[in-house]
Amino acid sequence: MLAQRVYVRFLEEADAKELTAMYNRNREFFDKFSPSNSEEFYTEEQQLQKIMKSKVDRSEDRKYDFVICHMEDDRIIGTIGLFFVMRDPLQSCMIGYSLDQDHNGKGYMTEAVKQVVRFAFEELKFHRIVGEVSPRNPGSIRVLENAGFHKEGISRSNVKINGVWEDHQVLALINPNE
Repeated sequence: MLAQRVYVRFLEEADAKELTAMYNRNREFFDKFSPSNSEEFYTEEQQLQKIMKSKVDRSEDRKYDFVICHMEDDRIIGTIGLFFVMRDPLQSCMIGYSLDQDHNGKGYMTEAVKQVVRFAFEELKFHRIVGEVSPRNPGSIRVLENAGFHKEGISRSNVKINGVWEDHQVLALINPNE
């Protein structure tokens, strides 16, 4: 087994500048597979507001946002989060992520997903985690499959990306400890 090369941690106010730079560097790349963001999203002020909101969301069990850091130098190379938190009989959430294009294809995101899944199942006691991925993004589908997720089907006309309603591959993982 490979040594851990990345780690995840909750967002901190001090991350705003580095996150802004990462999003700006990867804007065109991220827009291929994700809904477009407003111009304000790409400002340090907006990132700081998002970080502060993420702390409230976490304290209220609504959403859990993390940064992915490279172990070697602690640089932020991506983000990952658990959202659409549903409690009571469902005990489920969705997972989403983005990785700096320069770090794609190295297994970093699979490592990060496994870390967040472990946290979701062991600490947050979720029963099920769902990921939805554009079929045009086979690398992202592989990330989830390599982290143990299984394909469940296609969500038709699911997300509007660049003005077009697109299908998404649905993958899920059930807590093995239940």
